[in-house]
Amino acid sequence: MARVAVVAVGGNSLIKDEGHRAMPYQEEAAAETMRHIAEMISAGWEVVITHGNGPQVGYLLRRSELSRHELHEIPLDYCGADTQGATGYMFSKALRNELALRGIDKQVAAIVTQTVVDRSDPAFENPTKPVGSFMDERTARERAEREGWTVVEDAGRGWRRVVPSPAPVRIVEAPVIEALLREGVVVVGAGGGGIPVVEDERGLLSGVAAVIDKDHSSALLANTIGADLFLISTAVERVALNFGKPDERPLSKVTLEEARRYREEGHFAKGSMEPKVSAAIGFLERGGREAIITSPENIPRALAGEAGTHIVP
Repeated sequence: MARVAVVAVGGNSLIKDEGHRAMPYQEEAAAETMRHIAEMISAGWEVVITHGNGPQVGYLLRRSELSRHELHEIPLDYCGADTQGATGYMFSKALRNELALRGIDKQVAAIVTQTVVDRSDPAFENPTKPVGSFMDERTARERAEREGWTVVEDAGRGWRRVVPSPAPVRIVEAPVIEALLREGVVVVGAGGGGIPVVEDERGLLSGVAAVIDKDHSSALLANTIGADLFLISTAVERVALNFGKPDERPLSKVTLEEARRYREEGHFAKGSMEPKVSAAIGFLERGGREAIITSPENIPRALAGEAGTHIVP
């Protein structure tokens, strides 16, 4: 099989700003990213595309809240499944079109993907991941009492529900994704980190109300299928030390040891660049060969070694 890359695309990358949240705008953003991934495929890469879904799940939860007087609410694991399907449709359609314009005859398949987590993961005792809409304190505490939620004040912007964010253990559909890759199919999978499920002693799966970090799940998937490259698409061309400060220093190539040291020194913001760097570190620690962090428009240049932050063993 040709070189294999797992490309992780952020869910926030589909939303340019608050005035461009509607589906046509998300489709435009998806098409832009897929153009760059089509260039990868043109260069001979076999690709698995993963994606975030944080904003999309938030919108779905809000719709569910607004219609609860008339319709049943949607559980969090089903929100993950719904947004996997919608984003998979968006990506696969855009990528098919890009490949057709290039005269490339290649199938694209979106796979609804489940990710096993450990039911004893400490994250279940310490929910930290904000989901859904902002509320005033009174409403938040009422919902917490009525629904059994954990709620917190979120950076001065209001109160929100928080849910567990356990570590991914196994990608259930990884064998299917690998089989499709071997047939030359481009796969969209593991959206939003995968739908979180727990497994009992009989191997039976049950969905849980949690959110898995998509970069960590993507890295695990990359290791599982033996990918040559793990590429994280984000808002900046390169990772930087002292980001946003006068002495900011972009990183072109760093070793695994250097990446660990920079992380320990606190150079990467929690909830922003830190999980991306940590996912890249995890990929390399489990035997991966190279991770790249860059922006969508710089993917072709990064593959040529001209852009991006390259993290190597």
